[in-house]
Amino acid sequence: MRIPFVQVDAFADRPFSGNPAAVMTLDHWLADDILQAIAAENNLAETAFLVPSAGDDADYELRWFTPAVEIALCGHATLASGHVLLSGAPGHGQVRFATRQAGVLEVSRDGDGYLLALPAWTVEARALPDIAAAIGGEPIETHWRDGGYAILLYKSEADIRALTPDLRKLGSLGDILYIATAPGDRTDIVSRVFAPGAGIDEDPVTGSAHCLLTAFWAARLGRNDFTAFQASARGGHLGCKLVGDRAILSGKCVTVIEGDFTLP
Repeated sequence: MRIPFVQVDAFADRPFSGNPAAVMTLDHWLADDILQAIAAENNLAETAFLVPSAGDDADYELRWFTPAVEIALCGHATLASGHVLLSGAPGHGQVRFATRQAGVLEVSRDGDGYLLALPAWTVEARALPDIAAAIGGEPIETHWRDGGYAILLYKSEADIRALTPDLRKLGSLGDILYIATAPGDRTDIVSRVFAPGAGIDEDPVTGSAHCLLTAFWAARLGRNDFTAFQASARGGHLGCKLVGDRAILSGKCVTVIEGDFTLP
């Protein structure tokens, strides 16, 4: 069995930046353990699997796997999936994905880039002493969302770049997405994201983190449209806009590998 394989750098305007994702289109769903084994073999932060949808609300069904687990939502691999499908269909302006835990997501063309519509999630202020100690630095606020999402607010971009978290400790706390954020120097906001419990020590660019950061920062900035930079080693730029209950993220994609995955 040969499965089409495309590797895409998402939230990137050139190769070797942004966040790489594998996009693999199937005729039907394979067993979960096979999907997990393929993702582990790809050894990328996420592999997106697509199957044509039989329903009217979406064009494709979409699932995401890290090398270790299936996850509820992945923004950059959704953007990459939209890029792959729309690049092969120049007459189409958008594609909709039915997901198992995040509802229907949409990617649409936006000039030479794309818009990604995700749910805008909110957080509540909560003391997180163990997480704050493991992330390090001096967060001025900590916030939590049930389902395993933590936001730590710092004073400056320099504080974010200086973080050297205890990844072993963070991983021992469970499958949690840890988001450190602050006002940016050259963009409105900056962040770094860690997910060692899901097998990802530091994620290069994280769309799902910006589901939370969009509403979080819109309230603090006093406006619904702003720029963001994720300060990982690869780095990635995003535009963020809060529209009702949706976080609209903008970004570009670059295809870097195309081929087939051979499954015995």
